Amino acid sequence: MKFKKKCVLSDQVKHFDIKKIDSTAIIESMKDMSFTSRDAWRAADIFDKMLSDKNCIIIMTLAGSTSAGGCMKVYADLVENNMVDAVVATGASIVDMDFFEGLGFRHYKGTPFADDNKLREMGIDRIYDTYIDEDELKVCDSTIRSIADSMKPGSYSSREFIREMGKYLSLQGKKKDSLVRIAYEKGVPIFCPAFSDSSAGFGLVMHQWKRINEGKKHVSIDSVKDFLELTKIKMSSSESGLFMVGGGVPKNFAQDTVVCAECLGVEVPMHKYAVQITVADVRDGACSSSTLKEACSWGKVDTTFEQMVYAEATTVVPLIASYAYHKGSWKNRKTGNFNKKLDKKGK
Repeated sequence: MKFKKKCVLSDQVKHFDIKKIDSTAIIESMKDMSFTSRDAWRAADIFDKMLSDKNCIIIMTLAGSTSAGGCMKVYADLVENNMVDAVVATGASIVDMDFFEGLGFRHYKGTPFADDNKLREMGIDRIYDTYIDEDELKVCDSTIRSIADSMKPGSYSSREFIREMGKYLSLQGKKKDSLVRIAYEKGVPIFCPAFSDSSAGFGLVMHQWKRINEGKKHVSIDSVKDFLELTKIKMSSSESGLFMVGGGVPKNFAQDTVVCAECLGVEVPMHKYAVQITVADVRDGACSSSTLKEACSWGKVDTTFEQMVYAEATTVVPLIASYAYHKGSWKNRKTGNFNKKLDKKGK
């Protein structure tokens, strides 16, 4: 069985490198096309405008499994090159995918037509046409538990805990271009408002279970603190832009900072720029709660520079990110180093 498992987990997913592949000519040619092609060009152009705007901070939101599907290095490179100031993501994107690979593990090419009962017998988990080793995921779980065990008991935002994950990878990690590790080293905050919906959840439950049974205090995650910290980032910035891959909780979490600031008595402008790549339908009130135009009615997003791109994200995100990288507007940017600022204000 072990030999068969090794054969199945043999063809690694390779992540797109925006530095090596220049999509500028492809994106610019889409300007004179129609349908999703023109939408993708406009989205890329808006992202470049965000990067050129000296007063604009950029929040990237991630949902879905694009990190496992080959976009992991794209997101890490955006942070590495000062193209993103804060990240809001699902727990799976950050823990089960990026942190997982940061520990030295990999994702593998598979097929959606596999016999899932056989995969289960071999301890292989499937993400559509991508495989991941369940035994290695358990190592990820236990590593999260060990990090929690090493921390002073108390309530932390997910950002604070993920910073400790980045510190761990910086000291003991196997992969230099991990998003979690680079964000830690660059001072870029990562928020996971549904942090426990991932390997982190299993690790933290094991940590709490052991501590409670021993009659000791434990580490817990405060999602309200997450919301407050991200809102502080919005309140400290004159302009903001959103680069959103997928939708879900990360999308709404980032958009809602405008409304949250108003609840605190602070008037802030709507997000000036916004791009969303999604395949969600809008006719049932879904699309992760709204199109960007609809979000304007809630006071969240301005409609001057907004673009929905209805496409499977792994097909267009690498092209848009590569375009923005090779246009070079990021070369004049510096990230806000919001980790340091939030830590200082929180004391």
